[in-house]
Amino acid sequence: MKTTPVTAADLRSSVIAVPPLCRRADLSLSREQNARLIQHMHAGGIRTLLYGGNANLYNIAPSEYPALLTMLRELAPEDLWMVPSVGPMYGTAMDQAAVLRDHEFPTAMLLPTLFPSKPEGVATAVRHFVEKSGIKAVLYMKDEAYITPELAAALVNDGVISWIKYAVVKEDPAVDPYLSKLVSLVNPEMIVSGIGEQPAIVHLRDFGITGFTAGCVCVAPRPSMALLQAIQAGDFEKAETLRQIFRPLEDLRNAHSPILVLHHAVALAGVADTGPVLPLLTGLPDALLPGIEQAARELLARNVNPV
Repeated sequence: MKTTPVTAADLRSSVIAVPPLCRRADLSLSREQNARLIQHMHAGGIRTLLYGGNANLYNIAPSEYPALLTMLRELAPEDLWMVPSVGPMYGTAMDQAAVLRDHEFPTAMLLPTLFPSKPEGVATAVRHFVEKSGIKAVLYMKDEAYITPELAAALVNDGVISWIKYAVVKEDPAVDPYLSKLVSLVNPEMIVSGIGEQPAIVHLRDFGITGFTAGCVCVAPRPSMALLQAIQAGDFEKAETLRQIFRPLEDLRNAHSPILVLHHAVALAGVADTGPVLPLLTGLPDALLPGIEQAARELLARNVNPV
């Protein structure tokens, strides 16, 4: 596992994959299937994995957290950067911070929640987490009410943030005063688009931020990496062609649940057996699965020849 400090070059070099977490029928962690999924992404060029919402870490038992960290560390190739998440509740994050001290992860992400939280309290929680864990935090900005750009900038200026995952959904991603304010206060090289392939071109081209996270990349890492590289090269026509590859599965995720559709898609495509979904979530109705399988298998087929 890569343990060096986070740099802008790291954020530029790879799409940040946000995978589901594979479990056995009894809900225990599946080392074998998680290894299959990690190897699939790594073979496609992915060098950063972020385990957060798609892994349903909102619902993980604190008692399971040490085993999760150990498994991720042991399964990671030497050049793969693993980013676990903590929280979203303050007490959970503080207990997990203590556990992280016994591992070698260079950063971890605080899962966001709007209830019960206030922007100033979020900033305080981030500072407490960094102090207790000894590592910088990934700040996940998912809603404008979660934290202000000014508070985010203060955290960056105080050296407690490794990078920012920006995932506030807008009807038109090109019209985003909140993101415009953020990039005026924070070095855009520290900000990553956090809503998958669909807004990536606009976010990187128009706002100058440095990379993107994605879920569908877990099925087809090669075209997602090709999309990132096309944007970086300024070949936006090619980038748009690649972006469209992900649209059918992304549309299903937006319609029925980003987390649950991806969880099923990875399994239905034959990439890895993700197993049952950890409650409080539950699996999708059987009637939706054929459509998800078709979109997932068509996307996987593009992994061989992205363009």
